[in-house]
Amino acid sequence: MKLLGLAGLLTLALLVPPAARAAPVTATKVIAVGTRPESVTRGFQGKWYVSVMNAPDKPGDGVVKVIDGDDARDLATGLDEPKGICFTGKLLVVTDVKRVWTIDAKGGKKLLADEAAFPRPPSYLNDAACEPGGRAVYVTDMGANTKMRDAAGALWPLDSAEAKALPAIGRVYRIAMNGKVEVAVESTPAMPCPNGVSVAGKGRLLVGEFFTGAVLEARGKSLVPLTTGLRGADAVEDDGKGNLYVSSWTQGKVFRLAKGQKEAEVFAEGFQAAADFYLDRAGKQLVLPDMKAGTLSFLPLPR
Repeated sequence: MKLLGLAGLLTLALLVPPAARAAPVTATKVIAVGTRPESVTRGFQGKWYVSVMNAPDKPGDGVVKVIDGDDARDLATGLDEPKGICFTGKLLVVTDVKRVWTIDAKGGKKLLADEAAFPRPPSYLNDAACEPGGRAVYVTDMGANTKMRDAAGALWPLDSAEAKALPAIGRVYRIAMNGKVEVAVESTPAMPCPNGVSVAGKGRLLVGEFFTGAVLEARGKSLVPLTTGLRGADAVEDDGKGNLYVSSWTQGKVFRLAKGQKEAEVFAEGFQAAADFYLDRAGKQLVLPDMKAGTLSFLPLPR
Protein backbone atom coordinates (compact mmCIF):
# COMPACT_ATOMS: atom_id res chain seq x y z
CA MET A 1 0.00 0.00 0.00
CA LYS A 2 1.39 3.36 -0.98
CA LEU A 3 1.55 5.89 1.84
CA LEU A 4 0.68 9.50 1.15
CA GLY A 5 3.14 12.20 2.09
CA LEU A 6 2.16 15.48 3.74
CA ALA A 7 1.46 17.14 0.38
CA GLY A 8 -0.77 14.26 -0.64
CA LEU A 9 -2.71 14.39 2.61
CA LEU A 10 -3.26 18.13 2.21
CA THR A 11 -4.47 17.62 -1.36
CA LEU A 12 -6.86 14.89 -0.20
CA ALA A 13 -8.19 17.11 2.57
CA LEU A 14 -8.97 19.85 0.06
CA LEU A 15 -10.92 17.39 -2.09
CA VAL A 16 -13.16 16.30 0.80
CA PRO A 17 -15.99 18.79 1.30
CA PRO A 18 -16.73 19.92 4.86
CA ALA A 19 -19.79 18.44 6.55
CA ALA A 20 -22.85 20.34 5.43
CA ARG A 21 -24.89 22.13 8.04
CA ALA A 22 -28.56 21.38 8.17
CA ALA A 23 -30.78 24.01 6.59
CA PRO A 24 -32.96 26.01 9.01
CA VAL A 25 -36.31 24.35 9.63
CA THR A 26 -39.68 25.84 8.75
CA ALA A 27 -42.80 25.82 10.90
CA THR A 28 -45.40 23.09 10.45
CA LYS A 29 -48.06 25.41 11.88
CA VAL A 30 -48.35 29.06 12.94
CA ILE A 31 -51.14 30.36 15.21
CA ALA A 32 -52.04 33.99 15.92
CA VAL A 33 -52.25 34.35 19.72
CA GLY A 34 -52.44 38.09 20.45
CA THR A 35 -50.30 41.15 21.11
CA ARG A 36 -46.80 40.55 22.51
CA PRO A 37 -46.81 36.87 23.48
CA GLU A 38 -43.76 36.00 25.56
CA SER A 39 -43.72 32.43 26.86
CA VAL A 40 -45.51 29.11 26.31
CA THR A 41 -45.87 25.81 28.16
CA ARG A 42 -47.86 22.61 28.11
CA GLY A 43 -50.32 22.61 30.96
CA PHE A 44 -53.71 21.28 32.02
CA GLN A 45 -55.00 18.44 29.79
CA GLY A 46 -51.88 18.72 27.64
CA LYS A 47 -53.01 22.04 26.15
CA TRP A 48 -50.78 25.00 25.34
CA TYR A 49 -50.79 28.05 27.59
CA VAL A 50 -49.27 31.36 26.49
CA SER A 51 -48.42 34.54 28.42
CA VAL A 52 -49.58 37.57 26.42
CA MET A 53 -48.49 41.00 27.62
CA ASN A 54 -50.66 43.18 25.35
CA ALA A 55 -49.98 46.95 25.49
CA PRO A 56 -46.71 47.90 27.23
CA ASP A 57 -48.25 50.99 28.83
CA LYS A 58 -51.50 49.55 30.21
CA PRO A 59 -51.06 47.82 33.58
CA GLY A 60 -53.60 45.08 34.16
CA ASP A 61 -54.26 44.22 30.51
CA GLY A 62 -51.91 41.20 30.46
CA VAL A 63 -53.43 37.73 30.11
CA VAL A 64 -52.64 34.04 30.02
CA LYS A 65 -54.30 32.33 27.07
CA VAL A 66 -55.10 28.69 26.36
CA ILE A 67 -54.92 27.30 22.84
CA ASP A 68 -58.04 25.39 21.77
CA GLY A 69 -57.37 23.90 18.37
CA ASP A 70 -56.04 26.86 16.41
CA ASP A 71 -57.78 29.48 18.55
CA ALA A 72 -56.43 31.35 21.57
CA ARG A 73 -58.83 32.37 24.35
CA ASP A 74 -58.28 34.13 27.67
CA LEU A 75 -57.81 31.91 30.72
CA ALA A 76 -56.53 34.41 33.32
CA THR A 77 -56.69 38.21 33.14
CA GLY A 78 -55.59 41.22 35.19
CA LEU A 79 -51.80 40.78 34.95
CA ASP A 80 -49.39 43.59 34.10
CA GLU A 81 -46.60 42.11 31.95
CA PRO A 82 -46.86 38.30 32.20
CA LYS A 83 -43.62 36.83 30.93
CA GLY A 84 -42.19 33.44 31.97
CA ILE A 85 -44.69 30.59 32.35
CA CYS A 86 -44.29 26.96 33.40
CA PHE A 87 -46.47 24.13 34.72
CA THR A 88 -45.87 22.30 38.00
CA GLY A 89 -48.28 19.52 37.11
CA LYS A 90 -50.96 21.12 39.27
CA LEU A 91 -50.64 24.86 38.62
CA LEU A 92 -49.31 27.31 36.07
CA VAL A 93 -46.65 29.69 37.42
CA VAL A 94 -46.26 33.11 35.76
CA THR A 95 -43.81 35.94 36.37
CA ASP A 96 -45.20 39.48 36.30
CA VAL A 97 -42.48 42.17 36.52
CA LYS A 98 -41.87 42.12 40.30
CA ARG A 99 -44.24 39.36 41.44
CA VAL A 100 -45.07 35.77 40.64
CA TRP A 101 -48.52 34.21 40.31
CA THR A 102 -49.98 30.72 40.31
CA ILE A 103 -52.98 30.05 38.06
CA ASP A 104 -55.39 27.13 38.32
CA ALA A 105 -57.27 25.29 35.58
CA LYS A 106 -60.22 27.70 35.77
CA GLY A 107 -58.05 30.80 35.47
CA GLY A 108 -58.06 31.71 39.15
CA LYS A 109 -54.81 33.40 40.10
CA LYS A 110 -53.08 33.59 43.46
CA LEU A 111 -49.97 35.52 44.46
CA LEU A 112 -47.04 33.15 45.04
CA ALA A 113 -44.39 35.79 45.79
CA ASP A 114 -44.62 39.59 45.81
CA GLU A 115 -41.76 42.08 45.71
CA ALA A 116 -41.31 41.99 49.49
CA ALA A 117 -40.74 38.22 49.46
CA PHE A 118 -37.42 38.53 47.61
CA PRO A 119 -34.16 38.80 49.57
CA ARG A 120 -33.16 41.68 47.28
CA PRO A 121 -35.54 44.02 45.46
CA PRO A 122 -36.26 42.46 42.05
CA SER A 123 -35.73 44.61 38.96
CA TYR A 124 -37.47 42.68 36.18
CA LEU A 125 -38.58 39.10 36.70
CA ASN A 126 -38.48 37.23 33.41
CA ASP A 127 -38.24 33.52 32.60
CA ALA A 128 -39.65 30.71 34.75
CA ALA A 129 -38.75 27.00 34.90
CA CYS A 130 -40.65 24.59 37.12
CA GLU A 131 -38.56 22.14 39.11
CA PRO A 132 -39.30 18.46 38.38
CA GLY A 133 -41.76 17.22 40.98
CA GLY A 134 -43.47 20.61 41.16
CA ARG A 135 -41.93 21.68 44.47
CA ALA A 136 -40.45 24.96 43.27
CA VAL A 137 -39.91 27.26 40.32
CA TYR A 138 -36.71 28.97 39.14
CA VAL A 139 -37.10 32.60 38.04
CA THR A 140 -34.61 35.00 36.46
CA ASP A 141 -34.30 38.65 37.42
CA MET A 142 -32.79 40.50 34.45
CA GLY A 143 -31.22 43.12 36.65
CA ALA A 144 -30.29 46.41 34.96
CA ASN A 145 -32.25 45.63 31.80
CA THR A 146 -33.01 49.33 31.16
CA LYS A 147 -29.28 50.08 30.79
CA MET A 148 -28.46 47.47 28.12
CA ARG A 149 -29.29 49.56 25.05
CA ASP A 150 -28.41 52.77 23.26
CA ALA A 151 -30.94 55.46 22.26
CA ALA A 152 -31.83 53.51 19.10
CA GLY A 153 -32.63 50.37 21.10
CA ALA A 154 -29.54 48.35 20.10
CA LEU A 155 -27.50 46.48 22.68
CA TRP A 156 -24.32 48.34 23.60
CA PRO A 157 -21.17 46.88 21.98
CA LEU A 158 -19.45 44.55 24.43
CA ASP A 159 -16.25 46.60 24.30
CA SER A 160 -18.03 49.91 24.95
CA ALA A 161 -17.76 51.97 28.10
CA GLU A 162 -21.49 51.54 28.62
CA ALA A 163 -21.17 47.76 28.55
CA LYS A 164 -18.35 47.83 31.05
CA ALA A 165 -20.41 50.08 33.32
CA LEU A 166 -23.50 47.82 33.20
CA PRO A 167 -24.30 46.79 36.80
CA ALA A 168 -24.15 43.03 37.32
CA ILE A 169 -27.24 42.67 39.52
CA GLY A 170 -29.10 39.92 37.65
CA ARG A 171 -29.87 36.75 39.59
CA VAL A 172 -31.71 33.46 39.45
CA TYR A 173 -34.15 32.73 42.28
CA ARG A 174 -35.71 29.51 43.49
CA ILE A 175 -39.25 29.98 44.78
CA ALA A 176 -40.80 27.12 46.73
CA MET A 177 -44.50 26.54 46.28
CA ASN A 178 -45.04 27.86 49.81
CA GLY A 179 -43.72 31.23 48.61
CA LYS A 180 -40.26 31.06 50.17
CA VAL A 181 -37.68 32.76 47.93
CA GLU A 182 -33.95 32.09 47.93
CA VAL A 183 -31.06 32.92 45.60
CA ALA A 184 -30.18 30.00 43.33
CA VAL A 185 -27.50 31.76 41.24
CA GLU A 186 -25.94 34.90 42.71
CA SER A 187 -25.09 37.98 40.65
CA THR A 188 -21.77 37.96 38.81
CA PRO A 189 -20.15 39.96 35.97
CA ALA A 190 -20.43 36.80 33.84
CA MET A 191 -24.24 37.06 34.11
CA PRO A 192 -25.30 40.74 34.19
CA CYS A 193 -28.74 40.27 32.58
CA PRO A 194 -29.96 36.66 32.71
CA ASN A 195 -33.09 35.91 30.73
CA GLY A 196 -33.76 32.23 30.01
CA VAL A 197 -33.52 29.48 32.62
CA SER A 198 -34.20 25.76 32.51
CA VAL A 199 -33.64 22.74 34.71
CA ALA A 200 -31.40 20.33 32.80
CA GLY A 201 -30.85 17.77 35.57
CA LYS A 202 -30.47 17.42 39.30
CA GLY A 203 -28.49 20.40 40.54
CA ARG A 204 -27.97 21.67 36.99
CA LEU A 205 -29.45 24.88 35.62
CA LEU A 206 -29.00 26.40 32.18
CA VAL A 207 -29.09 30.19 31.85
CA GLY A 208 -29.34 32.32 28.71
CA GLU A 209 -27.51 35.64 29.29
CA PHE A 210 -29.30 38.27 27.21
CA PHE A 211 -26.72 41.06 27.09
CA THR A 212 -23.50 39.12 26.49
CA GLY A 213 -25.08 36.21 24.58
CA ALA A 214 -23.45 33.54 26.72
CA VAL A 215 -25.14 30.25 27.54
CA LEU A 216 -24.16 29.29 31.07
CA GLU A 217 -24.39 26.12 33.11
CA ALA A 218 -24.84 26.54 36.84
CA ARG A 219 -23.86 23.66 39.10
CA GLY A 220 -23.92 24.69 42.70
CA LYS A 221 -21.84 27.87 42.90
CA SER A 222 -19.99 27.17 39.66
CA LEU A 223 -21.03 28.99 36.48
CA VAL A 224 -19.51 27.61 33.28
CA PRO A 225 -19.94 29.14 29.78
CA LEU A 226 -21.07 26.54 27.22
CA THR A 227 -21.05 28.90 24.25
CA THR A 228 -20.91 32.64 23.60
CA GLY A 229 -21.92 35.14 20.95
CA LEU A 230 -25.69 34.56 20.97
CA ARG A 231 -26.62 38.10 21.96
CA GLY A 232 -30.25 38.57 22.87
CA ALA A 233 -30.34 35.02 24.29
CA ASP A 234 -33.79 34.23 25.63
CA ALA A 235 -34.94 30.64 26.18
CA VAL A 236 -32.44 27.81 26.57
CA GLU A 237 -33.36 24.12 26.74
CA ASP A 238 -31.67 20.71 26.64
CA ASP A 239 -33.38 18.17 24.36
CA GLY A 240 -32.41 15.21 26.57
CA LYS A 241 -29.78 14.08 24.06
CA GLY A 242 -27.17 16.65 25.03
CA ASN A 243 -28.13 19.19 22.35
CA LEU A 244 -29.08 22.70 23.43
CA TYR A 245 -31.55 25.07 21.79
CA VAL A 246 -31.35 28.81 22.37
CA SER A 247 -33.61 31.58 21.06
CA SER A 248 -32.30 35.08 20.37
CA TRP A 249 -34.91 37.77 20.82
CA THR A 250 -32.86 40.47 19.11
CA GLN A 251 -31.71 38.31 16.17
CA GLY A 252 -35.06 36.60 15.53
CA LYS A 253 -33.40 33.18 15.44
CA VAL A 254 -33.26 29.88 17.26
CA PHE A 255 -29.81 28.30 17.55
CA ARG A 256 -28.83 24.67 18.11
CA LEU A 257 -25.68 23.76 20.00
CA ALA A 258 -24.95 20.13 19.17
CA LYS A 259 -23.62 17.86 21.89
CA GLY A 260 -19.89 18.33 22.43
CA GLN A 261 -19.72 21.44 20.22
CA LYS A 262 -18.76 24.99 21.17
CA GLU A 263 -20.25 26.80 18.18
CA ALA A 264 -24.01 26.97 17.64
CA GLU A 265 -25.72 26.76 14.26
CA VAL A 266 -28.97 28.36 13.15
CA PHE A 267 -31.92 26.02 13.69
CA ALA A 268 -34.70 28.41 12.62
CA GLU A 269 -34.76 32.05 11.56
CA GLY A 270 -36.87 34.84 10.12
CA PHE A 271 -38.75 35.77 13.31
CA GLN A 272 -39.35 39.33 14.42
CA ALA A 273 -38.62 38.59 18.10
CA ALA A 274 -37.92 34.95 19.03
CA ALA A 275 -39.06 34.70 22.65
CA ASP A 276 -39.33 32.01 25.35
CA PHE A 277 -40.05 28.70 23.61
CA TYR A 278 -41.13 25.30 24.93
CA LEU A 279 -39.13 22.25 23.85
CA ASP A 280 -41.71 19.49 23.47
CA ARG A 281 -39.70 16.26 23.64
CA ALA A 282 -42.74 13.98 23.38
CA GLY A 283 -44.11 15.82 20.37
CA LYS A 284 -40.63 16.23 18.83
CA GLN A 285 -41.18 19.93 18.26
CA LEU A 286 -40.16 23.32 19.53
CA VAL A 287 -43.02 25.77 20.13
CA LEU A 288 -41.91 29.39 19.77
CA PRO A 289 -43.71 32.66 20.53
CA ASP A 290 -42.77 35.53 18.23
CA MET A 291 -43.45 38.55 20.42
CA LYS A 292 -43.60 41.21 17.72
CA ALA A 293 -45.50 39.07 15.21
CA GLY A 294 -48.04 37.91 17.81
CA THR A 295 -47.75 34.28 16.77
CA LEU A 296 -46.90 30.81 18.01
CA SER A 297 -44.78 28.69 15.62
CA PHE A 298 -44.43 24.91 15.77
CA LEU A 299 -40.95 23.82 14.62
CA PRO A 300 -40.06 20.13 14.05
CA LEU A 301 -37.06 18.77 15.92
CA PRO A 302 -34.58 16.40 14.26
CA ARG A 303 -35.66 12.78 14.48
